[in-house]
Amino acid sequence: MKLIVGLGNPGKTYDKTKHNIGFEVIDELSSRWNAPLLQSKFKGAFSTVHRNGERIILLKPLTYMNLSGESIRPLMDYYDIPLEDLLVIYDDLDLPTGSLRLRQKGSAGGHNGIKSTIAHLGTQNFNRIRMGISRPPQGMKVPDYVLSKFSAEEWPAIQEAVTKSADACEKWLDKPFLEVMNEFNRTE
Repeated sequence: MKLIVGLGNPGKTYDKTKHNIGFEVIDELSSRWNAPLLQSKFKGAFSTVHRNGERIILLKPLTYMNLSGESIRPLMDYYDIPLEDLLVIYDDLDLPTGSLRLRQKGSAGGHNGIKSTIAHLGTQNFNRIRMGISRPPQGMKVPDYVLSKFSAEEWPAIQEAVTKSADACEKWLDKPFLEVMNEFNRTE
């Protein structure tokens, strides 16, 4: 069983904001697999789907970003999902808008959703897809920036990144994450 988590904030206020790009990927996978997130438990909305003979859970934590680990850890414990079968997708200020970086471990890099995830899992060693949103313009505070919506100019790059990220998730169902990481990091 694999768990794919997209980080974001719940509610219409945060829909299509930079901080919710992880939710966008889960929405894309949910649509591709006809797997609406109708289950509500573990402080999240999730769906269970069978793909390639394996059970996959798609999860959107509904705890708000800074408490994401409070949703991820209980679900992993309940279903006995090992760390190597977890993939977390989130926004990254240090990457150009629309770019992807896949990693098997790393620090939170100042991302509060990842800080919470690391704190609840007790390790930095888990698969992740970092999706670039770039840095805020001079004078704009980071919280205001990450909670702002993408501009019309940025949207095509974001849509492409969401598609690529969902493609990487699908490849992970057939290949070890290291192979997927090497393939997708090479094409960026």
